[in-house]
Amino acid sequence: MKPIIHSLLETDLYKFTMWQTMLHRHPQAQAEYNFACRNQTLYPLAELVPEVNEQLDHLCTLAFKADELAYMRGLRFMKSDFVDFLRIFRFQREFIEVRANGDSIEVVARGPQVHVMGFEIYVLAIINELYFRRFDEAAALQFGRRRLREKVAQIRAFGETPQRRHPFEFFDFGVRRRFSGAWQAEVVQRLKQEVPQFFKGTSNVHLARTLDLVPIGTMAHEYMQSYQSFDVRLRDFQKAALEDWVQEYRGDLGTALTDVVGMDAFLADFDLYFAKLFDGLRHDSGDPVLWGEKALAHYAKLRIDPHTKRLVFSDALDLDAAFRLYAHFGDRTQLGFGIGTNLSNDTGLTTLGVVMKLVRCNGQPVAKLADSPGKTMCSDETFLAYLRQVFGVKA
Repeated sequence: MKPIIHSLLETDLYKFTMWQTMLHRHPQAQAEYNFACRNQTLYPLAELVPEVNEQLDHLCTLAFKADELAYMRGLRFMKSDFVDFLRIFRFQREFIEVRANGDSIEVVARGPQVHVMGFEIYVLAIINELYFRRFDEAAALQFGRRRLREKVAQIRAFGETPQRRHPFEFFDFGVRRRFSGAWQAEVVQRLKQEVPQFFKGTSNVHLARTLDLVPIGTMAHEYMQSYQSFDVRLRDFQKAALEDWVQEYRGDLGTALTDVVGMDAFLADFDLYFAKLFDGLRHDSGDPVLWGEKALAHYAKLRIDPHTKRLVFSDALDLDAAFRLYAHFGDRTQLGFGIGTNLSNDTGLTTLGVVMKLVRCNGQPVAKLADSPGKTMCSDETFLAYLRQVFGVKA
């Protein structure tokens, strides 16, 4: 077996930042995460089951190394007790199951949330890489390198055009759906070397450490969703999640995710207190221009200078979309663009729409009502209907 995951830092930064908060605020939470693939595949994913199990067996043997822990301790928002927890942490194989379900694959991680929430990114990277090993690697990499050269040329040409008031900055968000770990590393290293004035970091903590880049990320949907099951009124779960984040990070990691129950419902909770405390917002579903206009209108209503805030776009972006959004908003607020699959898996092959989402917490269903209907994921239609009713979201 050729291992896919070599370091436990080979995951998104926001897994660690959410993990730390959960360890400190809700260490007793129990959770269930389910895998799903949203599109058709050329090869049945069920064929991967034996290999996925082997890779997970290997993952559960890994531990954080001394130099990796030293790196984590050097991030000012990582608390010493959390790094001490990582020092003794091991993934427990009993908490994750993989089996065939017809032609598809079923992956369920179930157990204490602080023990199972970390599986997600590794599972997605493993399934992706195993799937794409079934194609012609040489042809895929030849195509990918040509596309990467074209992107570098496109970015350099963009740099010759008049810039807006705020700089154009983009990041690699490509761990989960990458062609391979080696290819992601090649892409990120090339972007750092060729266009450092625009390329400002990666969500992959391992690559950030080894390539001396800024690790990028704050929170994901699972963080906000978990609060739907905690000891607060359902109507108040977003405010409770944001308040715990503020108390945990005291001004660091100030980008809030807005689409767990939709942008309108989020802004109804994102009052002057939170709008002043958070540095900005992240878009991950729905029309990005409409979303950005709503965000800027909200800041204007609260009499907050939008030039002191940042909008981060991360929904299925490519460079063309990022340049269009920059042209639209670049004179009005600070911006950031997280580009994932289009950087780490632009190899001429149809990519996988894979996710692994939190579906239950503390024995209760949880859900997100994204601004893109296809991104809604919940195992309980009754709870989904109730959540829509509570927040006034139409089906």
